[in-house]
Amino acid sequence: MFYLHQIITTKNKYKMNFQLKTLVACAALSIVGLQSCRDDDDDVLVKTDYAIPGSYSEFTNVDFDGQTQRLNQLLEMKRYLATANTVGSEVSEVRLLAMYENDKANAGFTGTYDDSKQIKNKTFANVQEDFASVLKSIADDSKSTVVHSEGQAGVLAYSDNSKSYLINERGVDEPQIFEKGLLGAFLAYQINEVYTSSAKMDVDNVDVTEGKGTVMEHHWDEAFGYFGVPTTFPATTDNLLFWGSYSNGRDALLETNSKIMDAFIKGRAAISNNAMDDRDAAILQVRAELERVSVGTAIHYINVSIDNFTDISKKGHALGEAVGFTYALQFNGDKVISTTQFDEIMSLLGGGTAELDKLDFYKVTMADLQSAKDKLVAIYGMENIKDQL
Repeated sequence: MFYLHQIITTKNKYKMNFQLKTLVACAALSIVGLQSCRDDDDDVLVKTDYAIPGSYSEFTNVDFDGQTQRLNQLLEMKRYLATANTVGSEVSEVRLLAMYENDKANAGFTGTYDDSKQIKNKTFANVQEDFASVLKSIADDSKSTVVHSEGQAGVLAYSDNSKSYLINERGVDEPQIFEKGLLGAFLAYQINEVYTSSAKMDVDNVDVTEGKGTVMEHHWDEAFGYFGVPTTFPATTDNLLFWGSYSNGRDALLETNSKIMDAFIKGRAAISNNAMDDRDAAILQVRAELERVSVGTAIHYINVSIDNFTDISKKGHALGEAVGFTYALQFNGDKVISTTQFDEIMSLLGGGTAELDKLDFYKVTMADLQSAKDKLVAIYGMENIKDQL
């Protein structure tokens, strides 16, 4: 599984006034990695005193229907993958790949989706085929009719028989790897490195299209759409999807619901008032708080893995989630964690060769889990809540 070693941390890039040479340099950087830059237009009237709504629902000309469609496609994939958690319930490789690519003839979707809307082409290009390989592996493992054991894929129940999961021969719940991995390679990537990048932000902010706003406003709304919450969030917490759901799950300790939502609201208001410094501050806040959700959730599932270390099914499921949320950290050019730290932690969590399709949870020791937890806690300053997460 490809790792984004080439992401460049640029904490202060939005405070710079890039000229033509800088834009050329950014274009060159984009060939080898993910980079965000901004070209300020000094001729645009900037408002310094403007109202910030209390809710995203107060903005006009908001449209993120395409994002909602893709989130629902992923939700349908998640539900279909879950059917493999029953012995004898085989999932189709053809159907899984069709759902990934929105091949309607074979996907069997229950929802209605535009032909142009799919997950695969919105996933970071270098890992699109890797996720397809995970789907193929899941389909193959689902053919097993025996109980899982080390070296043998199969369904395995919790020790209390309350739940069961399809576990591969190396003790990994691969459907969790697929879903949680895409929270990074698809959703976080689109928020952090596509829709809040220079390519999407430094665009027309004058001409208004009815129902969509300016091009810049629309791109910001599309970034918001991938967060997976209603426009009245966090007052409304119904029907949360993916990042929205996990933010809500960590909110009691991290207070990320209001912080992320405030950033999205402030950024949209700033764009509508040509206050680009405020927009850029909001971009950094969105990225930072989404990263905290990812770290807090990874630590949470490491804790679950530690608490259930001898229950192979529980550990395989929880550790799959921990790996997925750790993996997501790399899809942010402003991430706190360094490449070296990231590689060390992924290795401790079973990565070894730094490939998601080579994870081996049977090789992970209790000491490895504790070390991975301690490293994440230290990097992100979560010592006071590390055991509560």
